[in-house]
Amino acid sequence: MIVITADQVDSRNQPDRAASVLETLNGAGGPGLLLPADRTAGDEIQVLPASAEDALAIVLELTREDAWSVGVGIGPVRLPLPLATREATGEAFFAARDAVTRAKKSQTRFALTRAGDDSAEALRGADAEALIALLLVLRERRTDGGWELYDLLTTGLTQSESAERLGITAGAASLRARAAGIRVEKAASEALVRLLDTVNRSADPAGSSGDAWPR
Repeated sequence: MIVITADQVDSRNQPDRAASVLETLNGAGGPGLLLPADRTAGDEIQVLPASAEDALAIVLELTREDAWSVGVGIGPVRLPLPLATREATGEAFFAARDAVTRAKKSQTRFALTRAGDDSAEALRGADAEALIALLLVLRERRTDGGWELYDLLTTGLTQSESAERLGITAGAASLRARAAGIRVEKAASEALVRLLDTVNRSADPAGSSGDAWPR
């Protein structure tokens, strides 16, 4: 399974962000979760995404404003799951702890750890980390105008409809989308979801099939 542990950046000097983030994650329009996202410490949250697609969406949202150090752990989780995320345990949770510790020292404030001793699969996890970090660098360079267009497109509007909403020409919207790397991000995200799903299945075949991980 995939576990996300996120620690708020400079929480001593910043207002608490955990409450609003948890409300968004657990809300009706939030991502798919196996359990409600939870606060595990004063400024730390833990999330158990329902799928690789949900996991990547959460990572991208949490890293958007450089307000969180985000660690992804992939591996077995003890089943059956408890009622609360903070009560769950397993190798994926330990891997997420390792990842968030490394993320605090990373340029992108992101890291991914694949649990287990299989060197080939560990390398695949490292590949996923490197490629996600590359996508995060692309997003860091996006201008406010690029984010305006991106946010409209993610609501389901077409590029022409988004251009009209922004009061710009279709040609200007096309140039803005290209500069923002919006199509590149979409293609990369789809590929990364497939890679994360592969890493997840190889790290936790029991969890992927729904069988209980031994206590």
